[in-house]
Order: sequence, then C-alpha cells, then structure tokens
Amino acid sequence: MKGSIKERSPGTWAIILDNPERDPVTGKRRRKWHTFHGTKREAQVECARLVTMIKHGGYTEPTKTTVAQFLDRWLTHEKASVAPKTHERYTEIARKNIMPLIGSTTLAKLKVEAIDAAWTKALASGRRNGKGGLSPRTVHHMRRVLIKALNQAVVWEMIPKNPATLSKPPKVERKAMSAYGSDTTAQLLEAVRGTRIYVPVLLAVMCGLRRGEVVALRWKDVELGDNQRRLSVVATAEQTKTGVRQKETKTGRGRVVDLSASMTAELLRHRAAQAEEQLRLGVRVTPDSFVVAQVDGQPLQPNSLTHEWVRILAKSDLPRIRFHDLRHSHATQMLAAGVHPKVAQERLGHSTIAITLDIYSHVMPGMGASAAELVDAAVRQAVKPKA
Repeated sequence: MKGSIKERSPGTWAIILDNPERDPVTGKRRRKWHTFHGTKREAQVECARLVTMIKHGGYTEPTKTTVAQFLDRWLTHEKASVAPKTHERYTEIARKNIMPLIGSTTLAKLKVEAIDAAWTKALASGRRNGKGGLSPRTVHHMRRVLIKALNQAVVWEMIPKNPATLSKPPKVERKAMSAYGSDTTAQLLEAVRGTRIYVPVLLAVMCGLRRGEVVALRWKDVELGDNQRRLSVVATAEQTKTGVRQKETKTGRGRVVDLSASMTAELLRHRAAQAEEQLRLGVRVTPDSFVVAQVDGQPLQPNSLTHEWVRILAKSDLPRIRFHDLRHSHATQMLAAGVHPKVAQERLGHSTIAITLDIYSHVMPGMGASAAELVDAAVRQAVKPKA
C-alpha cells in the first residue's frame, strides 16, 4: 500500500492511498481518497498514519454518512434488542436533542471537540422552545446514548474509535430526595381514604411498590390468610406510545413483601368492595383479576394513576411529591425506624444492598451513632469490674 498527497486548494489536501492489487473485475487501480485540512507536513504525517493503519489494522473506509443518518440506522438496529419504552427514549433523545446539534456532521469526521461543543450548547440553549438550556442530567443522558450508538459504529467499522467516550460529561448534582415522614403519611392516608387512589397509595407508601408494580399486581399474587400475609411482586406494567404491556420486574426477578395486619385488613375490605362493584356489571373477580383496576375490572394505565395522584394532591395541603416518592417515603421510614438495610433492600427489590445504601445514605447517620452506642454498651457490660 502506497500513499501520496495532492493540494486541492490552499490548506486543503487530497490523500490518495493506492492499493497495488487491481480490482479483479474491472482491472482498474483501487484507490482510497481522504480530504485533509492543514499544512503540507501535517498532510504527509496523516498519509503515513493511514498507510500504517491499513497495514496493521484499524483503518475504516471513508464515508459520507452523517451522524443523523447513522443514528436513524442505529435506532432501527436497537429496536429488536431493547424494551419498547427504552427505544422510545433513545429515539426521543437522538432525534430531538442530538441530531439538531451534530446531525449534519459527517460521521467519519466527528471529533471530541465538536461533541464537547454540542454539550456546552445544549446546556446553554438546548431547549426546543428556545427558552434556555437543558438540565445537566438530560445532557448526561444524551452523552450516554451517543456513546452507545457510536460503539455500534465502531463494531460496524464505520469509525476506528468512539470520540464520545472522551467527551466531558456535565456535572450532575444529586437532587434532594422528596419523601413524607410518618406524620405526613398519616395525613395523606386520611386525605385519600374513600377515593379510588387509596389502595394504590397504600401499596406504594406501606409496601414500597413502584407505580408499574402496583398496576400489574393480581389477586393471585396476594396472600391474606392468618398464617400467610404477603404479596409477591412478579411483574410490572410499562406504558409506551403504542399501549401498556406487562413485563418482568425492573431487576428481572420477583420479590415477596410481607404485609402488616392493618394492610391485610385494608386489602380484604378492598377485595370485597371490588367484587361487589364489579358484580353489578356482571364481572366476577378471579385470581387473575387486577388488585387495582377500573370499574369494569380492566387494568389501569400507569399514566392514569399518575394523573389521578396529581389531581388529588392538588386539592390537598400536603407537600407536592411524585407518586414514586411514596416508595421513597416507605424506604426512609423503614431505615429511620432501625430496619436493617438488607431487609429494606429485599423489600424494595433492589438488586444489591449497595444501591439501597447509596440512595438512602441520608437516613444512615443517625443509625451509625446509635450503632456506636450499642457496641459501646455491649463492651462495657462485658468488661468485668476489678476486684
């Protein structure tokens, strides 16, 4: 393989790579052309680099594919390997956030400098309505999606390496977690008692279920006997633009959540009331029926639950938090009450205890002081007084 350079205009050079082997069909010389901007010496260095890459591996054919064209191809490729909701999120970020910034750039010419400039612009003026920039967290998600996409471009040998991995991620500050204390939780339960959102709130704030897990829970997964008072979380509901689908839990495995006596009594009352209500419509409650359902027994949509929560909360004097924050409330109240983090992890369905400790570390300082006093008391009690 030989290489040469040819000046096209001041500061612009054509790098021509000659393959000594002719095309077996046409018999013509096979050449690869690259455009380079810089001095003659820099063009010669780049030419030598490309020749070396061809000889030893790592060379990719020059292409005019733009970042936008590649991302569209990548999104099609990803659709079969990720969850529908994940694919929707990838599509939204790629087409609405990334493409407007670097979509017209040729993929082979995409550099770290251009990507960093895109993140800076997104933070300053990235909103589609023109009113300010995107949050650091959103830009962080944009970077993660671009890295994932360009990793595939490397696999497809469209680029030699992924420039997005070297781009500087924005600093994301952790938001203070919103959660209700026990007193506020009691006020909440009184405020929603008698409404259709009462049982979903109970399952979230007293059992730590996620929104999708609440909606997907069926009566066959709930045991309300004298000896067994528990529910099994084995599925979750995911809402996409095409509808709601049932899928496995977030961690990919189910969990068992023990129920208190009062929670058991509330679920028994709810099941009786639900059976009576649906019977009027000629619908019979079966083990496959949903615990939280519409009047006719049909499953509730996750978004509908959120909308109802926002509506009910707006009519009260309670602090405004997300429905998901009821799960956080359950977790913080458990840990503050001295429940072992391992028990909390299993009840919440975290894959590891490290996740539980990381998310709820703000609850732990008081527990650490209490542990120190308990250890100290135990040691002092064990030390025998001198005769």
